[in-house]
Amino acid sequence: MQKNNIEITRVCDMCENAVCIHDEDNVLCRRKGVVNKGYSCRRFSYDPLKRTPQKRRELSLPDLEEMKI
Repeated sequence: MQKNNIEITRVCDMCENAVCIHDEDNVLCRRKGVVNKGYSCRRFSYDPLKRTPQKRRELSLPDLEEMKI
């Protein structure tokens, strides 16, 4: 699935039907019960609030001393 040039992987970790149970490998699905974070079923519905955004790239500014005339 792709939305706004961001590749979205269909995993239960990003589904609106899944709830975090503070376990490293599992989530609680409203439909399937306790499942692995990497699992995906046909009821997958993307929740944008569960996505971790990419870190911003550092902006390299030109040296102002070199820019003087």
